[in-house]
Amino acid sequence: MGGGFHLSVFLLGSLAVLFILAPLVGMMLKTSFGELSAAAAEDEVITSIKVTLLAALAAALAGAVVGIPLAYLLARKRFPGRSICLAIVDLPIIIPHSAAGIALLSIIGRHSFIGRLTGGGLVGTTAGIATAMALVSIPFLINSARDAFAAVPVRIERVARTLGASPARVFFTVSLPLAWRGIVSGMILMWARGISEFGAVVIIAYHPMTTPVMVYQRFTDFGLSYARSVAVLLIIICVTIFVILRLISRPKRTEDRRA
Repeated sequence: MGGGFHLSVFLLGSLAVLFILAPLVGMMLKTSFGELSAAAAEDEVITSIKVTLLAALAAALAGAVVGIPLAYLLARKRFPGRSICLAIVDLPIIIPHSAAGIALLSIIGRHSFIGRLTGGGLVGTTAGIATAMALVSIPFLINSARDAFAAVPVRIERVARTLGASPARVFFTVSLPLAWRGIVSGMILMWARGISEFGAVVIIAYHPMTTPVMVYQRFTDFGLSYARSVAVLLIIICVTIFVILRLISRPKRTEDRRA
């Protein structure tokens, strides 16, 4: 009984997986090793990949500094306006990222307060790129960290408090260590989302050029084949790093058994 249902679920699920993999596999099969090697030998391409990876890393680290405390607050406290705060956190996911770039431009542009303070703003800088990446990707970190903190039993924190630990000590010695895998997972997602960002980044900084911007520029100027090799190279690098980070943050079998 239920064999037909399970078969239908399997087939539909397989279609979803195929829908995700087919374009990527097709692009990689159409890219020769020579094209990939030529792209990897270009200084311009390597520089763009470095800028992309480092800016996304900076965005994830900066996002963790402000996002983790907010995630803990949302997981542990019930306060007036909490539902509004949750909606605000998800706002960068639903608004067009080109619009997010325009909005950010009014805050960090040359004629903004930050622009006057810094003598030119963050437009056209790596810091500006990281800021744009952080804006559109920080919901992934906050939501993942919030779920991780919510999964930590409150009674453990209460026991630590009754033993004389301060709230800060409870956070750093109990809550944070127990929630770290979810936090790291959120940082990985934020980093990966930052790498793929185009709409907000291209408005804030066309140069220094990130790899998504370079792929677009080469596609519009020279065509598909010239852009494809750069895209494949970035995908290979990102997937490799992503898999390594996922393996590091994956729960061990002994931890699974204890759970």
